[in-house]
Amino acid sequence: MSDRDRPSEATACRNAAEETQRLDKWLWYARVAKTRSLAAALIERGRVRVNKVRTQKPSHTVRPGDVITASVHRDVRILEVVQAGRRRGPAAEAQELYADLTPVNEFRSSPTQRKASGKAPTTVGTSPTVMHPPSARPSKKQRRQLLRLKGEGVR
Repeated sequence: MSDRDRPSEATACRNAAEETQRLDKWLWYARVAKTRSLAAALIERGRVRVNKVRTQKPSHTVRPGDVITASVHRDVRILEVVQAGRRRGPAAEAQELYADLTPVNEFRSSPTQRKASGKAPTTVGTSPTVMHPPSARPSKKQRRQLLRLKGEGVR
């Protein structure tokens, strides 16, 4: 193999650099945060961990195989970096950047999964009455149940 056939050191460094990426940029590309500045704010507030270690530097580099734990909107997401992002594209493209390791159960499922299943999360010991979203007004039956629950009785 001649010197021309071997990759140069600069090429090897460039390939290694392509596999790593700034944490704030990766969170933005993966659509964990809506903007890059919000991703940086999440990191600076200590809501993001890389491989179980809290980091407060948006410039922290991530590479494939790293596990990122992020606390976003009262949910904790556990994501394994599969590849570095090239751009902030559509959601389908963003999902290729990570493997979602977040345990999903009935109480902590994503809003899209709740819509797809058609079920609202229920709690143990509640009545079989289905509660509607907070934007909907309670029915007469539900108002009576609420009054009984509060101990005010039905008038």
